[in-house]
Amino acid sequence: MEVIVMDNAFEISKAVSSIIIDEVKKNPKAVLGFATGASPVETYKRMIEAYKDGKVSFKDVTTFNLDEYCGLEREDENSYFYFMKDNLFGKTDVDFEKVNFLSGDEAQSEKNCREYEEKIAAAGGIDIQLLGIGTNGHIGFNEPSESFSDGPFKVKLTQSTIDSNSKYFKDKKMPGYALTMGIGDIMRAKKIILIATGESKANAVFKMVKGEVTPSCPASVLQNHGDAVIYLDKESAKLL
Repeated sequence: MEVIVMDNAFEISKAVSSIIIDEVKKNPKAVLGFATGASPVETYKRMIEAYKDGKVSFKDVTTFNLDEYCGLEREDENSYFYFMKDNLFGKTDVDFEKVNFLSGDEAQSEKNCREYEEKIAAAGGIDIQLLGIGTNGHIGFNEPSESFSDGPFKVKLTQSTIDSNSKYFKDKKMPGYALTMGIGDIMRAKKIILIATGESKANAVFKMVKGEVTPSCPASVLQNHGDAVIYLDKESAKLL
């Protein structure tokens, strides 16, 4: 695990977007794993700028997203599919035929999870997986637990996650369940980039970087990955 501390989220976004763009230039058919939430938004803005400036095309990439809320249709403005469409996919030449997402259809969750893992394998695995970290140390929606998960699964969200994310649900109650890639899926990515910003993430960052590897802090497993780079601003790194 490599830890890089930068001045602010904007500087982080320039560094991370450059890595992703360089990968796509080198391998136009790259397989990219994306995250939602506040952490990657600035990175997505830099990727959009590069596309609009003619510096990169994403038309041949294949994408997989980490997670999706249960019970939400794709076009629900609270869904993560909508988030990615609004913050990246719909503003570049990403081919929606190559966009892969876990479904919010709870009735088909087991089948959907099984097929999602098969799709990742068929694509040759993920070249770069982008991550954020929750205040409780979760990555994707892998909440603190007694063991590390492997493949995609349905998860009951913890109260701390609900407290952190409810602010995004203006007109309805936030779902209590989600589908997520497992820790095994994340760890099988060839390269992992995690972004954390803000003082609220400082405790989770400390446990991830300095603590023992334990499923009670799921992000700590990244200590065991051969190519994981952690980008922090000064506030999130304050306890290191």
